[in-house]
Amino acid sequence: ASVEAAQAPQPAKAEPNSAQIAQAIKNLNKAMESLSRGLEFSIDDQTDRTVVKVVDTQTKEVIRQIPTEETLEISRALDQATGLLIRQKA
Repeated sequence: ASVEAAQAPQPAKAEPNSAQIAQAIKNLNKAMESLSRGLEFSIDDQTDRTVVKVVDTQTKEVIRQIPTEETLEISRALDQATGLLIRQKA
C-alpha cells in the first residue's frame, strides 16, 4: 500500500509593504554597487512596476532599461484611460 505524506496547510504569506520593498531595493542597489556592477533597481511611482537599469559605472549613462521608458509611458497612459472610463461609468 502506498502512503502519502500529509502536509499541514501553510499560512498565507503577507504581501510586503512599500517600506519593505523600498528597503529591499536599497539593499539590492548597495549590493550591486559593492560588486561594481552597473545595475539599479527601482519602482516606477505611477505604475508600481519594477524597473531595472543597466548603467555605465564610469559615465552613469543608462545603457538599457527594463521595461523601457516607452513601455512605462504606455502603461501610464492605459492606467489613465482606465481611470477615465471608470469615472465616466460611475
